[in-house]
Amino acid sequence: MFATVAKQLKSHPALIPLFFFIGGGATMSMMYLGRLALKNPAVSWDHTNNPEPWNNLKPDHQYKLFAINTDYSKLKKNGPDF
Repeated sequence: MFATVAKQLKSHPALIPLFFFIGGGATMSMMYLGRLALKNPAVSWDHTNNPEPWNNLKPDHQYKLFAINTDYSKLKKNGPDF
């Protein structure tokens, strides 16, 4: 299979950017899915030791990947402790 792809890339060099961007997009999407599965507070992999991990979050914990206008260090907790 790789020999066929290499042969096509040698005969059609315009396909090189296509393979580059498709491979980069697939890699970035897999990395983002891995980050969501491992770092998201709504995902619980260990139900015996910590069944509700979202209750352990502090109000100043930044769990979003990108925060444009929110300064998480100045947030205060509004609700009761569980």
